[in-house]
Amino acid sequence: MPAHWMLGRLGKRVMRPGGFGPSQRMIDKLGIGPEDDVVEMWPGLGRTTALALAGNPRSYVGIERGEAEAARARAALTTAQQECRVAPVHSTGLADRSASVLYGEALLTLEPASRKVQIVAEAARLLRSHGRYGIHELLLTPDGLTEAAKSEIQATLSKVLRVGARPLTRTEWHQLLDEGGFTPHAEETCPLLLLDPRTVVADEGVSGTAGILARSLAHPHVLPRLARIWRTFHRYRDHLGAITLVAQRSTANSR
Repeated sequence: MPAHWMLGRLGKRVMRPGGFGPSQRMIDKLGIGPEDDVVEMWPGLGRTTALALAGNPRSYVGIERGEAEAARARAALTTAQQECRVAPVHSTGLADRSASVLYGEALLTLEPASRKVQIVAEAARLLRSHGRYGIHELLLTPDGLTEAAKSEIQATLSKVLRVGARPLTRTEWHQLLDEGGFTPHAEETCPLLLLDPRTVVADEGVSGTAGILARSLAHPHVLPRLARIWRTFHRYRDHLGAITLVAQRSTANSR
């Protein structure tokens, strides 16, 4: 199964490349308040959703891949103005200019180049003038990494994680947003911290981390795979990181 499914079954709640800290700071920079209409692409287990809802937005819509994922996300919702729909993230079916804030995490990394462009275009369609767009994705470093090295890393990650992994360099992430009609105004980069022990404890707590370890030991067939994922992250530690960007929709694309 895909690595994030396996980790979720073991009790891992935070699946973001940089851990929960960058997600918190991304939401802070999005500045969600009572006047905002928020769209979240792939809420997942709802940790970032809770941060967004703490701003008491006027409305919230999550877009998920399937009913099982949507049902899990709906458990975090508390009012009639909050919902989670099942729809493709590149074609949500929501009305033009229906959002003031939109964000997604560990989403664009999993898509090929053409679909990345479509998802960013959908974000531009949904956001009103000066709307804010946040992403938290896997980063390739340094900027000058050769195409051969990029291809090797992407192929290895896809094989080990059992899901397509197509991270970009910092310049490429900026270019994707710029060509989609967005102007980044806040950025944070950090190492890849998904399985870093200190980050796992910080994200999941001591009891949560102990639960993950206990479930891993109770299902020893997952241990070799966990070790393989960790070794891959360690092998490419100089070339993998995390990036969060918060951008504003350019007025040139307004209707």
